[in-house]
Amino acid sequence: MRILVDADACPVVKIIEKVANENSIPVILFYDTSHSTQSDYSEIVIVSKGADAVDYALISKLKSFDIVVTQDYGVATMALTKKAYVINQNGREYTTENIDRLLFERHMAKKIRESSSKSHLKGPRKRTDEDNKIFEMEFEKLINRIGGSNDK
Repeated sequence: MRILVDADACPVVKIIEKVANENSIPVILFYDTSHSTQSDYSEIVIVSKGADAVDYALISKLKSFDIVVTQDYGVATMALTKKAYVINQNGREYTTENIDRLLFERHMAKKIRESSSKSHLKGPRKRTDEDNKIFEMEFEKLINRIGGSNDK
């Protein structure tokens, strides 16, 4: 088992590395060339900047029973077809049971936005320490549920 992170704009990388280190699980962080970072724990993969370049690089390295951290429903869908576990930065697990509904809701929201005369949308609220605690708790629960060991 490994943890692969769609790390562009991921606010929980340090939490992922902390929990992974405690459980001896390797982490691979995927960034495009517009980001500069380093890590004492994770392997870092830098890919060319381009539409979905990070997504495809992550999926190409993915194996069954890996964990993927992403907020991208497309990446989540592809990861689920490869029998991976998928969680977002808020601690919500994507599953074969909920991904179709989430994709449909996203589609409907886009349709509503396109039909509205208002095109200005309010951005997401500021991330809080409580959000980070919830992610860490849910991430640890996922690792514990699937075994937490690196034997898979």
